[in-house]
Amino acid sequence: MKRFFVTNLFFLLTLNILIKSFWILGIDREVQNALSADVYGMYYALFNFTYLFNIILDFGITNYNNRTIAQHTQLLKKYFARIVPLKFALAAIYFVIILIVGAFLGYSSYQIKLLSWMCITQVLQSFISYLRSNITSLMLFKTDSVISVLDRSLLIVFCGIFLWNDSLRAIFTIDHFVYIQTLTMFITFLVALIVCLSKTRLLKLKWNFAFNLHILKDGLPYALLGLLMACYNRMDSVMLLALVEDNGVSSGIYASGFRLVDSANMVAYLFSVILLPLIAKMIKENQRINAVVGAAFHLLLIITLGFVAVSICYSTELMELLYNKHIDESAKVYRILSFCFIPISMTYIFGTVLTANGSLKYLNLVAGLGMLMNIGLNFILIPLFKENGAAITSLITQSVTAILQAWLALKIFKIRFEWRYCLKILIFIALVALIAFGILCLDYNWIFKVLITLFLIVVASFITKIFSIKDIKALIS
Repeated sequence: MKRFFVTNLFFLLTLNILIKSFWILGIDREVQNALSADVYGMYYALFNFTYLFNIILDFGITNYNNRTIAQHTQLLKKYFARIVPLKFALAAIYFVIILIVGAFLGYSSYQIKLLSWMCITQVLQSFISYLRSNITSLMLFKTDSVISVLDRSLLIVFCGIFLWNDSLRAIFTIDHFVYIQTLTMFITFLVALIVCLSKTRLLKLKWNFAFNLHILKDGLPYALLGLLMACYNRMDSVMLLALVEDNGVSSGIYASGFRLVDSANMVAYLFSVILLPLIAKMIKENQRINAVVGAAFHLLLIITLGFVAVSICYSTELMELLYNKHIDESAKVYRILSFCFIPISMTYIFGTVLTANGSLKYLNLVAGLGMLMNIGLNFILIPLFKENGAAITSLITQSVTAILQAWLALKIFKIRFEWRYCLKILIFIALVALIAFGILCLDYNWIFKVLITLFLIVVASFITKIFSIKDIKALIS
């Protein structure tokens, strides 16, 4: 299971890093550079606003389905035929509520128009997530890996046509960006649907009120968790737009600082894509999960510390590489937010373990605390420090929730760390800090220093036996 997890994970990571790195550096940053900070800030706040209501779209169905089908694959056809009509009904409710709340908040007719297209995109994304949950539940991780990067690959092509042509770039607007997102998401939806139908065959969709009520009831804890986590993960930019009267500039700067962190978070998220069905299956079969959790923890530890070390030392250079405005402000936000990658990564491991175990009560209590902390701290810190206040709030909230989730997972599964193991982790962290700041003092090009730093961090992981040659041989043999 450990080898199965890591080999599929590396395939998934390789595809996503290649495609999404090109998306970030070649397309996404160019979209923000082509638009003013206030326009992109408005879009970013509206985009996160649509995320806050994703509980209505999904209602916990995706995570519930992923765990259930992984443990009972024979239920796939029955559930598929009944869940699809239910998701259409939820999509209609979501669309109406988003527009009503948007109008109540005083959004202009133009913003409502953008919201409408973003709603369609979110509906398609929700369907794709559900379809992918079936694919991963069947352990078809390589197929899921290809689908996971399909929308970004198409976005690179379509947005590139506009951004890499001077005459088309001059007329490029945020409207074009929103329309292209909807188109690429629709194409990805069709591909994911075809893959699922190849496993279920063409089924007659059934509306079953009793079944729907059962699914919604069982999915409610997952839905509540999704809502609470969305609030403390996506509320920052929405509250910036509401509390700072600068026409979205602060929100745009926050988006600039958050972009690389959000992209790095996708790497951690990919761990959970494989971990959730895999651990759920192992728990059902009474297998010990320590080896798989340990492998995920060690790999993410290397990735997170490398990312944070580079982010702290070269934040300004990275922002200059990505953007052409608000460099210093974005770099300051980015330095704070980069630390969030550590607790977020731990959440994707230990939170996923708790989800696979069905420990939703504990997860919801932790997420509820996180939401209250996030909203309360944002009300205090955003008026004082604007985008930096939102970044500090995010770091505090993510750290507290990650520590609580890790403690719960270790306690429930009786996973104990010996003092020698803890000392090894502390030594590795100290080595990473020494490497990062030591290389920073060298008089070389900053990109060359980044590559040296990352290489030496990997070497340090072998020296401290966080990772070993023996592990690599065991995984590829």
